[in-house]
Amino acid sequence: MINSFFTEEHELFRTGLKDFLDKEVSPQIDKWEATGTIDRSIWSKFGDMGYFGLNYPEQYGGLGLDLFYTVVLLEELQKINSGGFAAAIWAHAYLAMTHLNAEASDSLKEEYLTKSISGEYIGCLCITEPFAGSDVSGIKTTAIKKGKNWIINGSKTFITNGVYSDYLIVAAKTSPELRGKGISIFLIDRNTDGVSANKLDKLGWRASDTGEIAFDNVTINEERLMGEENQGFPYIMQHFALERLIMGINAHARAEYAIAYALQYMSERTAFGTTIDQFQALRHKMAELSTEVEIIKTFNYHTMARLDKGEYVVKEATMSKLKSTAVADEVIYECLQFLGGYGYMEEYPLARMFRDSRLGPIGGGTSQILKEIIAKMVIDKKQYKAKV
Repeated sequence: MINSFFTEEHELFRTGLKDFLDKEVSPQIDKWEATGTIDRSIWSKFGDMGYFGLNYPEQYGGLGLDLFYTVVLLEELQKINSGGFAAAIWAHAYLAMTHLNAEASDSLKEEYLTKSISGEYIGCLCITEPFAGSDVSGIKTTAIKKGKNWIINGSKTFITNGVYSDYLIVAAKTSPELRGKGISIFLIDRNTDGVSANKLDKLGWRASDTGEIAFDNVTINEERLMGEENQGFPYIMQHFALERLIMGINAHARAEYAIAYALQYMSERTAFGTTIDQFQALRHKMAELSTEVEIIKTFNYHTMARLDKGEYVVKEATMSKLKSTAVADEVIYECLQFLGGYGYMEEYPLARMFRDSRLGPIGGGTSQILKEIIAKMVIDKKQYKAKV
């Protein structure tokens, strides 16, 4: 795939990553999907290979590479056909760790970022609440200053890695009267008194632990405040571009995988004396699906290239997630149909992929919310600016 976006080094990295996933991950996926628990040992193996530190500073054990190594990682994770496992990995590496790298103090980075890159620690990002999903400014969790400590009370839900992670990056209201302008970000250890978690039962992403988390008078040192007080909302918005683009890339990658599997099946399945890939209705539908995937993939690559150069691509990243997740849902639906009754069977990969893909238009901001954000930028000329 060497082109204007990928170099020979990127493709050598892809080859090594494929071999690693084939050996260390794929044989375990069915077990992890059934149990909902990913073996702890795989995290240290990812860390040993440097996969958690691709774009993080070398001083903390990272590799300081460009974002197209991240693209390769995301694409190959989708090909093992476990949205839950892929989500557990990227939620740690690009949700929790992104905030650590951007907002944590040097002393916190020395421990938490270093051990996150090595795979010794697993992190999760806690923003969504039972009554505050896409409306981040509506969160109710509070952090009240008492001497040199903060007292955290509230709850979070739909948190990937919410049960088995070692630390939590938590958004809480430090000045509730200011709504969105009164949010701060904190780092809380899992074993802190007053932290409890309940595992949620989901339609898809079965391998990942998605949790509901409660904070009952959780006391943390003032040094656990990340960045400036009351600047949490800008920090969160700052990182949404990467999160949404990651979900867009995940979407085009799983759509490509679905097409590849369906094409292989169609080339072998016969009906009325010929393979079904010779029927015009199916051929033309596949042509349409392949065209849509190629368009979103190219757009996603172009947007990632701009982000890698430091451009603030919140509009394009939002468009990426909106369109890519919709296309992936359509593609996987149609590819399942190509398999007929076998597509409905759990022993074939399309059934799991169909369930996993459905979260795309929901998580990280629903499609309805994303449309309004885009409308504000396109119609109302609203401008979102990077926090300097």
